Amino acid sequence: MKKLTELLESNPYPGRGIVVGKDCVYYWIMGRSTNSRNRIFSLTEDGIQTEAFKPELVEDPSLIIYHPVRTMGDALVVTNGDQTDTIVEKNCFIDGCMAREYEPDAPNFTPRISAIVRADGSFGISILKRQDESGRCQREFFFYEGAEEGVGYFISTYVGDGNPLPSFAGEPVQVELAGPDEVWAALNADNKVSMYSNVGGEVRLFNKHLGD
Repeated sequence: MKKLTELLESNPYPGRGIVVGKDCVYYWIMGRSTNSRNRIFSLTEDGIQTEAFKPELVEDPSLIIYHPVRTMGDALVVTNGDQTDTIVEKNCFIDGCMAREYEPDAPNFTPRISAIVRADGSFGISILKRQDESGRCQREFFFYEGAEEGVGYFISTYVGDGNPLPSFAGEPVQVELAGPDEVWAALNADNKVSMYSNVGGEVRLFNKHLGD
């Protein structure tokens, strides 16, 4: 089993990532463009939202401003886009994911990654990605009854840097977890933007623009 920190340290650009484990959730964003990097996380009543650090620098808010984390009943929904709202509005993880597809940001066609964590410790992870040149959307779902202590399941939008960026492939990767400070430190210093951590119910936000 790989250590999450080692996996991140060896990859300069996993893009946006979700990790779910026992009493542990991480979500982070990274960026290469000024528009993508110009963000911070802030708390909301039912989760968090992305905000522009410098509003005057925003070029296109459509794919960078959204609610990554929201509650849905006693469950927690975590995604890399505004599909969070779709899932919560439909009150169903599968229905929400089935109603959406990958992002329209050619040539990358960034996958939409999503997770739901239930009160009993079970969780689900989904990725919606472009199948091939046909443009069809491939929707994959992975459901788990829980995780062992110290073990997490990791998924990201990309497997590394490139042009276009290569989409994540395969099942979520089983990893050895680390604490929030270690995970934040393991993300590439140039490309990381913000991170959300929820460990044992304690929520912390990390924002590069705010000095974290």
